[in-house]
Amino acid sequence: MSNPYFSNSDVFGEPKRQGAQRRGGVGTQQAPGATATQPAPQYGQAGSYGAQATDTASLEYLYGAPSATTADTKRLTYDDVIIKTGGLLALLVVVAAATWKLAPGIWPLGMVVGLVLGLVNSFKRNPSPVLISLYTVAQGVFLGGISKAFEGGAVGGQPIPGLVVQAVLATMVTFGAALFLYKSGRVRVTPKFTRWLIIAMVGFLAFQFINLVLVWTNVLEGAGARGGGLGVVVGLVAVGLAAASLIMDFDSIKRGVEQGVPARFAWSAAFGLMVTLIWLYLEFLRLIAILQGRD
Repeated sequence: MSNPYFSNSDVFGEPKRQGAQRRGGVGTQQAPGATATQPAPQYGQAGSYGAQATDTASLEYLYGAPSATTADTKRLTYDDVIIKTGGLLALLVVVAAATWKLAPGIWPLGMVVGLVLGLVNSFKRNPSPVLISLYTVAQGVFLGGISKAFEGGAVGGQPIPGLVVQAVLATMVTFGAALFLYKSGRVRVTPKFTRWLIIAMVGFLAFQFINLVLVWTNVLEGAGARGGGLGVVVGLVAVGLAAASLIMDFDSIKRGVEQGVPARFAWSAAFGLMVTLIWLYLEFLRLIAILQGRD
């Protein structure tokens, strides 16, 4: 039995005998030397000895050749995502460290530029490595400045040495835990899970917006509902949502690899992970600061 793919293919499939007979005007008449099942080969036709030898050699070469890899087909791989994400994280750390040392006061500029570039990248149909890298630079400026403000006491009061290290470690541990839960199958991304996360995210964003308006209008003092004992509860909820978002990111990357999306979308996957990791770090920074006695 022949390979069904080649049999059904318009390129490799066998010609229709009835159609060939009609086109040639030949019924059941056989050529000299032909049998009922095998017509006599003619010079220059595929049935000749030379053509058969060539076809056999070609088939042996095709079957013996190695299978095409994702690198050959330019499809997304996990290695692509890891390399792109690692590169962006390295860029983020370098920019953040430089901002911490040289110009921590410009963090509001990084926050605004990062927000704008984040929205631009989110709505682009095709990823732009340049815009994603610029987003990472802007977020590095923001994180470097705001981290020094938290740890040095410029935000809220008494300095807390080691605050940034604690937040970084907490972010790394949470990332590892989320990846383990997803890979082990203990947490699965189901339609119910997705709906729950979307509803929770919308509710959290609405809460953030209302709290911000109340603080700006002096209805609430300090950080509003994000400070004090209530701030600890809100912070824990935010960390849980960020961890759930990481699991959603892992599932999206897995589906992209399995569906064979183009390799350039590794930038999109890395960008999505960066957004979630930055959010998670900021929530840990605030939560640890509250637990240390200030908001």
